[in-house]
Amino acid sequence: MAPLHHRFWPKGVPHDVRVPRVTLVDYLEVAARRYPDKPAIVYGGATTDYRSLRARVDALAAYLQQRLGVRQGDRVLLMGQNCPQFITAFYAALRAGAAIVPVSPMSTAEELRYYAEDSGARVVVVAQELAAPVQTCMAQGLLDAALVLAYSDALSTTRDSAALHDELPDVVLAPRLPLPGLAWHGLEDAIAAGLQPAPTTGSADDLAVIPYTSGTTGHPKGCMHTHATLLASNVASQVWRQLNVDSVILCVAPMFHMLGLQNGMNVPITLGGTIIMMPRWNPVQAAQLIERHRVTVWTAPPSMVIDLFAQPQAQQCDLSSLTLLSGGGAAMPEAVATMLAERFGLSYNEGYGLTETASFLHGNPLSRGKRQCLGMPTQGVESRIVDPETLEDLPLGEVGELVTHGPQVMQGYWRNEEANRAAFFERDGKRFFRTGDLASIDEDGYYFMRDRLKRMINASGFKVWPAEVESTMYEHPAIHEACVIAVDDAKRGETVKALIVLKPPQRGQVTEQELIDWSRERMAAYKVPRLIEFVEHLPKSGTGKILWRELQAQHRTPGAPQGA
Repeated sequence: MAPLHHRFWPKGVPHDVRVPRVTLVDYLEVAARRYPDKPAIVYGGATTDYRSLRARVDALAAYLQQRLGVRQGDRVLLMGQNCPQFITAFYAALRAGAAIVPVSPMSTAEELRYYAEDSGARVVVVAQELAAPVQTCMAQGLLDAALVLAYSDALSTTRDSAALHDELPDVVLAPRLPLPGLAWHGLEDAIAAGLQPAPTTGSADDLAVIPYTSGTTGHPKGCMHTHATLLASNVASQVWRQLNVDSVILCVAPMFHMLGLQNGMNVPITLGGTIIMMPRWNPVQAAQLIERHRVTVWTAPPSMVIDLFAQPQAQQCDLSSLTLLSGGGAAMPEAVATMLAERFGLSYNEGYGLTETASFLHGNPLSRGKRQCLGMPTQGVESRIVDPETLEDLPLGEVGELVTHGPQVMQGYWRNEEANRAAFFERDGKRFFRTGDLASIDEDGYYFMRDRLKRMINASGFKVWPAEVESTMYEHPAIHEACVIAVDDAKRGETVKALIVLKPPQRGQVTEQELIDWSRERMAAYKVPRLIEFVEHLPKSGTGKILWRELQAQHRTPGAPQGA
């Protein structure tokens, strides 16, 4: 019998996806041949066409191979904010046969050390303002070489762009700085060397990206994605969302995160579309870019969408070119969804995916979406709701763990067999991934988030694992006990709160803000507790475990949805 959701399957969309047996680099090369003069990237008033992008990628790939010793199967760290050089470096590393390890620019030296050590990467491409943590890793012998980029090298130098530059952050406008040492190489100088790369030898099954996602133990795990798993997600997304070569896509979500990496970079390049890129979120500028460049597609977390449409200046812009507004990571509030529909004629097309599934996994049909809904399994995807203990299928309507099988599911966690054994199981000859999300299926076959099996906070689509934050906070000499929980946030969906028991001598000597500032120095900004509350004690079970669920329930807004 056909699954329930097949009754509402979008017309013209096949039930399976045919995954191309090529690499992401092949798509760039095809786009450069087909549309050499077409804008691939628009950034800071400057346009990079597909011919130029491919030439820059080839030259940088050759430098990686011939000067920095990057070989097939190596890993390369990539650390920076959204910029054209990010895309160039990403595809150059793939062209050289390596896999990219995307790193948040908010990462501390300790976090970068872990990524370098665990992945075995010896080369990093880094924005110049982030050089300090790289220098620390080099001093520890973890990295051999760094390619340094300056965002300002990608900006237009024409007079017409002067007004646009006034809206850019100072870090983007900063001129190129001197290199810190001999192991440091300028990215633009490397491209200017004009070297020719070795013939392409990559295949669809080669590792392409190893994004790290933290876990309940606090130790980040690398998700092994091949060209094939990334393309399975991309191709399915293009067909499901009716994207085409003329799609103009606003790239705002950070590209170190799978949402931005796939939807803001890889999807448009595999289409041969145009990327309108922002270096950092600015709601008024986003509205102006949509109007100026007739943007048709924008994928973003609800927090960004809410922010843009709350701006009076944005509401004065012509946003009529937008045909698709989509995203996930958190549920779109009902009031905002209604406002978008009534005032702008837009519906927010919600979907569901994870780092482990290369972003696109479930989707709502464009013509029959449901609000605050994970949608239905898309092409080639089979999802089920199972008992978390027995892994047996549960009846329709019951809440259980969402498990999934599909061509975009990662190959596994990098060098972590213990985590793989916990994350995967076999059923009916298929390999299913355990998402850790508790969901249920309605009478139409649509999936709805109900809770989480794993202890995790979803802040604007960024996963924050309380155990990791607590582990860092326990290093503070004044902290006796800490419990990190999720609390509701109007913009982020959820935000991080820490309940702290201070050591007796330190009570009254440390402020909440001092702990927040201390945390900012030791962990990425999205992990830092936005709220801190001092308490006398934390409730515990009979075995001495802190009752975090009880505390989280006490601090949640009554009736608030628990993180879609």
